[in-house]
Order: sequence, then structure tokens, then C-alpha cells
Amino acid sequence: MEFKRTDIPDVVIIEPKVHGDNRGYFVETFRVDKLEEFLGYKINFCQDNESKSSKGVLRGLHYQLFPYAQIKLVRVIAGRVLDVAVDIRKNSPTFGQYVAVELSADNKKQMLVPRGFAHGFVVLEDDTIFAYKVDNYYSQECDRGIAFDDENLNIDWILKKEELNLSPKDIKQPKLHETNDLFEYGINYYE
Repeated sequence: MEFKRTDIPDVVIIEPKVHGDNRGYFVETFRVDKLEEFLGYKINFCQDNESKSSKGVLRGLHYQLFPYAQIKLVRVIAGRVLDVAVDIRKNSPTFGQYVAVELSADNKKQMLVPRGFAHGFVVLEDDTIFAYKVDNYYSQECDRGIAFDDENLNIDWILKKEELNLSPKDIKQPKLHETNDLFEYGINYYE
């Protein structure tokens, strides 16, 4: 596995090694020891989630407040998505900036979305299966979101707005500057 920091260093892209031959392939998709060694902190993933979506489905931008804030390790099993992590840590030098990467069944890349970031993705192919690990359980009381089309974030979702399919919840999310439910930069969220 190769771990790469992005322009926002807390967001990490993971590229597993694929071992293939005429029978197919083998890939190690998760190694907690190597990931923790790279990150410098412990992770205790407690739940795996999976969704199947058609092209144009946009899910996000989501996050959870403490005590249920989550680290997410995301990947695509079938199809492809544009995956996005937005820094929502007040006073961060990268506040309001984002990392976007294409994750696909072909490239097998994964993205680690740390606490303090809103996360979302848009599906670029029909029958896409998206899977992710989280280190905390879902909490409706702590569930929050940011508008996918916040002009201050200026996220290029690749598809045209009329091609997008969002849930009623995601259509109504506030813009980043309209919410006080954010994280604070400089606080260690991993203890």
C-alpha cells in the first residue's frame, strides 16, 4: 500500500498494490497497522457501510459532530465516483478548501476523510457500489451537512447541475458560512 498526503495533508489517498495474473487479481484493501503507522494515531473502525447508486446521484456533504465525529475510509467496489472532502475546521489554513479525487473499481484508490471534514461524492457511472469504514456510529442528533453547491466552496462536481439527483435532506443543507456547527483547528480529535 502506498499512502499519499494531499494538498490538505490530513486527507490521505491510499493506493493498494494489485497483484494480477490470468486468473484475476488480489488486493489488500485495509491494513490497520500500516495506516496507523503512517497517520501517527490509532483508528478503531467499528462499522462498514455500502451504497449502490446510479449516475448523477450526489450524496453529501455530510459530517457528524462530537461525540460522534467520524473518520471515514472510502472506496469504490464497482463503477466510479468523484469523492470530495472539505475542510470545516475554523481557523485552519485550508478552511473551506477541498480535495477531490476519482475513486473507481479500476484504480482501486481509497481516501481517508479525517474528523473535521465534510464528505460527499457524485456517482459517475450507473450501478456504482461505494463502500466505507467509519470509526464511530451514526447519530441523528450529531448529523450535519453543508450545501453541495455552496458558491464559496466552488466544487466542480463534473456533471451538470440538472444531471444531479439529491435527497431532500441534501438539497436543503446550509452553506458553510451559515453554520456554527464546525470543528476547531488545532484540537487533537484523535484521542
